[in-house]
Amino acid sequence: MTEPSIYEPRTYRDFGPHERFKAFRVVIETSDLYVKALKVLEKETEHLIRAARSQVENAIAHRSEFLKSLAPIDEDPTDSPLALRMVHAGQKAGTGPMAAVAGAVAEFVGQGLLRWSPEVIVENGGDIFLKIAHPIVVGIHAGKSPFSGRVGIKLEATPIPVGLCTSSATVGPSLSLGSADAATILSRDVCLADAMATALGNRISGPRDLKGAVAWAAEVPGVDGALAIIADKIAAVGSLELVPIAYAEREVSE
Repeated sequence: MTEPSIYEPRTYRDFGPHERFKAFRVVIETSDLYVKALKVLEKETEHLIRAARSQVENAIAHRSEFLKSLAPIDEDPTDSPLALRMVHAGQKAGTGPMAAVAGAVAEFVGQGLLRWSPEVIVENGGDIFLKIAHPIVVGIHAGKSPFSGRVGIKLEATPIPVGLCTSSATVGPSLSLGSADAATILSRDVCLADAMATALGNRISGPRDLKGAVAWAAEVPGVDGALAIIADKIAAVGSLELVPIAYAEREVSE
């Protein structure tokens, strides 16, 4: 599967002991996943990553636009279920299907791991699948913004898995056509959250764009919340409970 090949150490990941979760990392080629589950499931995670990558690779091999297009593409009869989810996410967000690839892999792996662990958190380059029984706080990493590492999103227990995905023009190798330090989307559809995070970030060239961009994102069906940060400005709408990170127990740092 062709993804950005630049590797950045993900220093925000916490592998320290925790009373509930076991944390581990699995890397398969360009897929680098950080997982928290109730037990270590490295072999199961590796198998699921390979299965997800195979579906994406097959879609790319069948038609180059699946990889290259920055605009929505049509469904294809040969698309696998995972590839179709990426196509549909791109159609809703106004992006190409690969804007949803990290979220798609995180969701595929997370859903698969639920067979062995009733609680699972899978982070894939800032895109997170969560199925949790107790509240957690996800810290937002926004580059040099003063909000970076100091503001978090509190998530209550999730009877239905959710996705919390972040795009950035200043952090990591992902393609962004805007200037946001962080553009974050909450959705029960992790593929949609990923594609919409990209689309949200693309709409932000400066602080004046924040309010309108998050308002636009919140109107897209399936989006439950949207947040954007640029420098010392922040805007958020929807079902997002923001908390100061210094006063919250930090489970996952994006």
